[in-house]
Amino acid sequence: MATDAVNELRQQCLSRGSAGIKGLGRTFRIMDDDGSKSLDFQEFQKGLENYGVSVGKDKAQQIFAMMDKDGSGTLNFDEFLEKLRPPMSSARRQVIGQAFQKLDKTGDGVVTVEDLQGVYNSKHHPKHKSGEWTEEQVFRSFLDSFDSPYDKDGKVTLEEFVNYYSGVSASIDSDEYFITMIKNAWKL
Repeated sequence: MATDAVNELRQQCLSRGSAGIKGLGRTFRIMDDDGSKSLDFQEFQKGLENYGVSVGKDKAQQIFAMMDKDGSGTLNFDEFLEKLRPPMSSARRQVIGQAFQKLDKTGDGVVTVEDLQGVYNSKHHPKHKSGEWTEEQVFRSFLDSFDSPYDKDGKVTLEEFVNYYSGVSASIDSDEYFITMIKNAWKL
């Protein structure tokens, strides 16, 4: 069954840690030579192999057919990755949204270096203390951890923020624990 194949692929990605699904997305984007943000079946299968997840050709075809909603013979990989991410409860999504809003000081839906000033203290970062990095470099490094791996533009959208935390969420069974962790991390 296709959903079993998707679950198997999801588990293989998550076994690589909270950024496992993000890493598969990075592999797909590297393979997207024409910039179409989509893959045909051969590219999809090669991407899975290159990333080191093996579900076999039959299961790969099941996954591909299930995700290719319009029957075009191509997969939009943003939609694919969204379906591959483990589902999150609305309570988890809500607290992630609250953390994002706290960071997004300007309220424009994008977190930038300017938003971080006064919210994130760079003074205790080891590279800032040593004089190796400026405050802006510390902020940029912080943003890069949430930013899309294929488009590190120093701007983090809510979708990128949710993508990051979906990997973290997958490794935590309890909603209560996840919510407490986010609230403590972001002082909500």
